[in-house]
Amino acid sequence: MARRSDHTPKELRQLLVNCGHALMAETGFAKFSARAAARRAGYTVGTIYNVFGSLDSYLLAINTRTFTLWADWLEAALARCEDRDARIEALVRSYFSFAEANRHCWMAIYDHRRPSGLSLDEADMRERHRLTAIVDREVTAALGRDEGEATRRLVRSLIATVHGHCALHLGGSYALMDEPDPTAQAVARVREILEANRTRG
Repeated sequence: MARRSDHTPKELRQLLVNCGHALMAETGFAKFSARAAARRAGYTVGTIYNVFGSLDSYLLAINTRTFTLWADWLEAALARCEDRDARIEALVRSYFSFAEANRHCWMAIYDHRRPSGLSLDEADMRERHRLTAIVDREVTAALGRDEGEATRRLVRSLIATVHGHCALHLGGSYALMDEPDPTAQAVARVREILEANRTRG
């Protein structure tokens, strides 16, 4: 069993997050065990509470790591996209592909309910906002203009549209509706909305 003195506070936090994230990927949120995550890291479950203060804060940190990997995934997909006109489709498809490849961790973001009064620290907020910032950048470029808060609201609505399609897909609802390609449906809806907003502009 490792001791806290074996790692710096930063190293210990990262170790616990990495081990918790790996366990979440295997078990999913419902079967996740902080005790098993601590054991995987070579520590007792008490160490998690000493480092994070609560199980909820630990779960938030694990989910933030998913956001980091998700943003990296989107940026990598966009970096491979040489056609500027195809970037929105690449963004939507990579949203789906990340969720499909990281199903348990992706769903844990939405399965965990953050208690009221428990706030994210600045570093966590910054990492989570990276995802929205990527969508914001690409939507603004696709529109050819930035209308401030109106564009931010459009971005949030587009994320909700894609997320809804993706969640129904992973949950099996689209299959029950005999929809063979929910990703293409999401791409089509986003394109329609963007085209309508271009015309309005």
